[in-house]
Amino acid sequence: MKDYKGYFIDIDGTMYKGSEIIEGAIEFIEYLNANNKDYLFVTNNSSKTPAEVAEKLNNMGFNTSSEHVITSAMATAGYISEESPGASVYMVGGSGLKSSLSDAGLVIKEDQNVDYVVMGLDVNISYEKLSVACLAVRNGAKFISTNKDVSIPNERGFLPGNGSLTSVVSVSTGQTPIFIGKPETIIMEQAVEKIGLSKEECVMIGDLYDTDILAGINSGIDTLHVQTGVTSLEEINLKEILPTYSVKNLFEVIK
Repeated sequence: MKDYKGYFIDIDGTMYKGSEIIEGAIEFIEYLNANNKDYLFVTNNSSKTPAEVAEKLNNMGFNTSSEHVITSAMATAGYISEESPGASVYMVGGSGLKSSLSDAGLVIKEDQNVDYVVMGLDVNISYEKLSVACLAVRNGAKFISTNKDVSIPNERGFLPGNGSLTSVVSVSTGQTPIFIGKPETIIMEQAVEKIGLSKEECVMIGDLYDTDILAGINSGIDTLHVQTGVTSLEEINLKEILPTYSVKNLFEVIK
């Protein structure tokens, strides 16, 4: 495997599954830290702040910081603020999305008269929130969604993801949103900018072909599939476009 300077790393299914640390994950981060390799955890989770993401990882035994995290909420805020600085936003989502939008200088409003509607995972979703979002989109607000994940893994099983919530507004209004998170290129372009390296110097690591691996493929970045999560090696081998590499676990990378 090529010796890369930068590593984009998925979290769930790559670093851990629920409360279970995946074999080789902690050792891989230790290897990156010890060898001064640049890396970013790239997550579609918009409900957590970078500090909260890093805190969970550290509590599980990883040694990292919020500077090594980019979320779909951060990428969404960056996209909107670059396109329309100071724009008004009606958001559906958690504290991570709210803080990212605010930190980017965007104005969060609680009514339908806004420039943008942003959909993120909201565990306290309500009919009223969806109603205001629909009304705002019908009023001409630009429709943005942090990611299209239709389900998310949980100790209870697979629960509705942000893509499922987004679909309610999309079906009701007839409008398709701009998606920001993996496998879209928007979050990856921002990750490349944040890490400060060329695409050729980086690799995208993840377990799920339809988000992690396609994010790299769509963005022209080499990919490393880990056989520790959702997509099996057998399923990978059936894909039209294969990842650059596939490994049993991250121990194989640091041998």
